[in-house]
Amino acid sequence: MDGTRDGNGRGAPRILVLGIGNILWADEGFGVRTVERLAAEWRFPDNVTLMDGGTQGLYLLPYLENADALIVVDAIDYGLPPGARRVFHGDEVPAFLGAKKMSLHQTGFQEVLASAMFLDRCPEKLILVGVQPECLEDYGGGLTDTVAAQVAPTIGVILQLLRGEFGVEGVRRDAAAEIAAPAIGRDAYEAGRPSAEDACRIGDPRILAALSATAS
Repeated sequence: MDGTRDGNGRGAPRILVLGIGNILWADEGFGVRTVERLAAEWRFPDNVTLMDGGTQGLYLLPYLENADALIVVDAIDYGLPPGARRVFHGDEVPAFLGAKKMSLHQTGFQEVLASAMFLDRCPEKLILVGVQPECLEDYGGGLTDTVAAQVAPTIGVILQLLRGEFGVEGVRRDAAAEIAAPAIGRDAYEAGRPSAEDACRIGDPRILAALSATAS
């Protein structure tokens, strides 16, 4: 990526498009699923990296340190109707993640940003693209219809940001590429889900049973 040059011979900015979240908890997986589909349908110059950040927390720090610009895609609790999308820039990104934590993965990513800033290695440009979730308590579930309907429009927003902010044009692939392991790709993951009778929808039944016994 360091060798990529723009039309004026300058080094092109290294851009990281990062989807974060937990695909095991329904709409929590929005960011991951969006970037997964973006990578499957579009290709970009070498200075653009698309990444499934999952819930890796501080393990993501080296990737941020190597980026000049960061676009984070995530499910965010804005307190708005499900499916509402908002875009934040600059200092709003870590501030908003800190104020509106929904889960441990957001706490972890806020720490990543704080660490990068402390080390003076944070990307110069920060952008957060988030969609209001509808359901976060369906263990093993996929995206709700409301939030799934925002995947394609959000990809459009990302393409527009890449074009408008960085002059980067994506090229649609002739055939979809598979970037996730087959078993956890969205289609396979959601289609292969056991019934509610066969698989607990609110957590690990062994842990829940232990907690219930302790409480009684």
